[in-house]
Amino acid sequence: MPLRVNLRHLEEHEIHLKGELPVEELDLNLRDDMCRAKKPLQYNLEIQQMEHELLVQGELHLTLNCECVRCLKPFEHTLTLKPWTRLLPLEGEEKTPIDNDSVDLTPYVREDILLEFPQHPLCETECRGLPTQTGKAKNSTKPGDSQKEPSAWTELDKLKF
Repeated sequence: MPLRVNLRHLEEHEIHLKGELPVEELDLNLRDDMCRAKKPLQYNLEIQQMEHELLVQGELHLTLNCECVRCLKPFEHTLTLKPWTRLLPLEGEEKTPIDNDSVDLTPYVREDILLEFPQHPLCETECRGLPTQTGKAKNSTKPGDSQKEPSAWTELDKLKF
């Protein structure tokens, strides 16, 4: 069931919505193998009508099942939009679609959630990546360790003009 608010109820007083929305209802259409949404979206919203607009304020929480792009370790990442605010016009060119005196908030929630998705999910910021055959991570060199191969700059420094 989509996240809908009845405009007739808003004429009397503001509405408080709290609950969960199944991830299937969000219709996220994810094509990313590194992030999957399996748990429902949790929302806590307050909606009020202001002349010709709806003001929606609150918070959204969605837990993602991710794989680290460096080490492929599975982990959970929680998207939190707090505070989440949206001003929806009820008149004009960009007015919000109204169906049977109700406004569906689901497309606006979906849009803001997708904008918050991690581009390259990491299990931790200092993740070193997959271990090599020696058991150490690929980029585990410390600043100050000498390199076995000379850098390109060293070879260029040898040129004489």
